[in-house]
Amino acid sequence: MRKTIYLPFIALALMATSCNTKKAAAPQGGIRVENLDKTANPRADFYQYACGGWMAANPLTDEYSRFGSFDQLAENNRTQIKSLIEDLAHKQSEQGSVARKVGDLYNIAMDSAKLNAEGIAPIKAELEKIAAISNRKGLPQLIANMHRDGFGPFFGLYVGADEMNSSMNIAQLYQGGLSLGQRDYYMENDEHTKEIRAKFEEHVAKMFQLAGFTAGEAQKAAANVMKVETRLAESSKSMVELRDPQGNYNKITVAQLQKEVPGMDWNTYFTTIGLKDLKEVNAGQSAQLKAVADLLNKENLDVLKSYLEWNVINSASGYLSDDLVAQNFEFYGKVLSGRKEMQPRWKRAVSTVNGVLGEAVGQMYTEKYFPAAAKERMVKLVANLQKALGERIQGLAWMSDETKAKAQEKLAAFHVKIGYPDKWRDYSSLEIKDDSYWNNIVRSNHFDYDYMISKAGKPVDKDEWLMTPQTVNAYYNPTTNEICFPAGILQYPFFDMNADDACNYGAIGVVIGHEMTHGFDDQGRQYDKDGNLKDWWTATDAENFEKRAQVLVDYFNNIKVLPDLNANGELTLGENIADHGGLQVAYTALQKAMAETPLGNDANGFTPAQRFFLSYANVWAGNVRDEQIRLQTKSDPHSLGRWRVNGALPHIGAWYEAFGVKEGDPLYLPVEQRASIW
Repeated sequence: MRKTIYLPFIALALMATSCNTKKAAAPQGGIRVENLDKTANPRADFYQYACGGWMAANPLTDEYSRFGSFDQLAENNRTQIKSLIEDLAHKQSEQGSVARKVGDLYNIAMDSAKLNAEGIAPIKAELEKIAAISNRKGLPQLIANMHRDGFGPFFGLYVGADEMNSSMNIAQLYQGGLSLGQRDYYMENDEHTKEIRAKFEEHVAKMFQLAGFTAGEAQKAAANVMKVETRLAESSKSMVELRDPQGNYNKITVAQLQKEVPGMDWNTYFTTIGLKDLKEVNAGQSAQLKAVADLLNKENLDVLKSYLEWNVINSASGYLSDDLVAQNFEFYGKVLSGRKEMQPRWKRAVSTVNGVLGEAVGQMYTEKYFPAAAKERMVKLVANLQKALGERIQGLAWMSDETKAKAQEKLAAFHVKIGYPDKWRDYSSLEIKDDSYWNNIVRSNHFDYDYMISKAGKPVDKDEWLMTPQTVNAYYNPTTNEICFPAGILQYPFFDMNADDACNYGAIGVVIGHEMTHGFDDQGRQYDKDGNLKDWWTATDAENFEKRAQVLVDYFNNIKVLPDLNANGELTLGENIADHGGLQVAYTALQKAMAETPLGNDANGFTPAQRFFLSYANVWAGNVRDEQIRLQTKSDPHSLGRWRVNGALPHIGAWYEAFGVKEGDPLYLPVEQRASIW
């Protein structure tokens, strides 16, 4: 896998990575009745009523563990991008040009004959270097080099805004090193989690054998990997604990870090990655860093070497021969998420090009597929939503005038990004060569890592984008107080140029309101208008907010996502608050818009209010496997699509009026039990 740099932005949804080959329905404005299931009772299961037709028409195929509206749109985008990339792949563009790099990388990714002939040769030197380690002295330098190469042993480092001084970038250490992503897989002892651990250890052993180790060596190495990762997990913070900005801020000098975590030569580590003479760092999860230092000094060297070798094999496996790719999918695709069939090679190749040369591809994509009219209409929508949120804030009975004034200042200071960046990234120093697929990924990791490291100690560039324009998603970044809506999401079912305001406010309007509300959710509210982690609330207002937010925590904690599994209201609180606020704000904005331009029933008899809520639900239409439900419930701060509808709407008064929901209906919730925040 390519190295993922942690950034504290809050996305609308789990990133759309699994895609489908089905084509979207032909463009038409408004509600598409074929998406509905009119046999369902909207007052008992609104999700089924609004999305049942779509779900029946888009069953999960073997390739997918989850397929929804996001994924369908992402696939449409992927097909468009494929045509752009393949055009370049068939040409001989000027050597060194971005067009040549895009085409060459795609051709390299598609060359299965060469990949299979090479086998593990591209990583053999790295494995031999680790095997030759004879003492601990060189470990800090080795770990630093591995981080820059794109491997992720023990912990991670990124450069991003200092949350207490958000105009400046700072180097930040963060917990990591877990192949299963987060600590619960190593710590919990229910039958399903124990089975995952057992299958993971089997998978590690198989991967070591494919990398040339004997069966005995592979079994021992797998046990070593499990030993190290379990120790790291024991000292890691939970996904819920990681959502606390204050609890994850710990700015100290490098000298202090060396004193508090003496078992690691930090000066050597920082110098090796390009941060010589670094003065200070944010070490937000210091307990895990201490565990890392303890492991480096006390654990058997052969155990550590197995773990480091595993990091190489695991990270590179997707760019090597088909047997390694297949075994990687066997665990991460089948066991962990329930997929039964791997994506075709062309999709994986397009994803790689998107990852390595994302803005270059994005520039081509927006020039061809993103109309100026869409951006113009979005600018107006965002302005209308800002006004609506401002009015709702002003009308809050539970908030003091003092806190309201600060909230209004923050809202007015939102930095809005729509479509694509004004300045595109320069890829001239990135080399794409015809040596090996993996070597190109390593050079790309160097390119991205050095770009990131160069920002340390410098002002934050508030015009930089954290998603590529072709991404089907949106985000709020608290440290820059920005909301961003890439071109990729500004299409049906989110944004419909042929639909009226009732549909668009219900879909993209709620998305806009969702991202704005993130500025005032349980995390975002802790940052001021300039993006600094600073308490701007009165004590009484903060207490009132927490009581109101707890209503959503308790409500979602009681939702059964599977017979033996409940939703996690603490983990999903921020997203649930944002959905709640987005619905309230967008509906208010629609009422204001209809005061100027009245709307009536559509051809199917749906009122504007009904179209609003149906459009919202259609955004979250999807099918999902049980394995993926478990995976997301453990690790994803977003509620599952069904519950972003059936869990969110019972707290929205206007929905009751629109569909005549009354006491006794299965989705009915008494007024005093409904959340009321923004």
